[in-house]
Amino acid sequence: MTKIISEMETASMPGFLKTILYIIAFYYIFKFLARLFLPVIAKKVVEKASQQYQQQQQNYQQKNNTPADTFEKPKEKKVVGEYIDFEEIK
Repeated sequence: MTKIISEMETASMPGFLKTILYIIAFYYIFKFLARLFLPVIAKKVVEKASQQYQQQQQNYQQKNNTPADTFEKPKEKKVVGEYIDFEEIK
């Protein structure tokens, strides 16, 4: 039993180097794939956002498009009187 525990506690140098090598390899592979696919993914995201924006604009314009004959005439302003400029007397 003590032999199994002592083997598990010690890390081997080749195992450590192999782990570091895998981490570095994964990093460079991920970096390479990101350079390939990230521009394509970004382009699709921008196109989708643009389509949604255009759709919202069309919906807004259709919703707020009312015929010209349904507009009410502006109300006439009542003339209350003349404006008189005054000066304060001391």
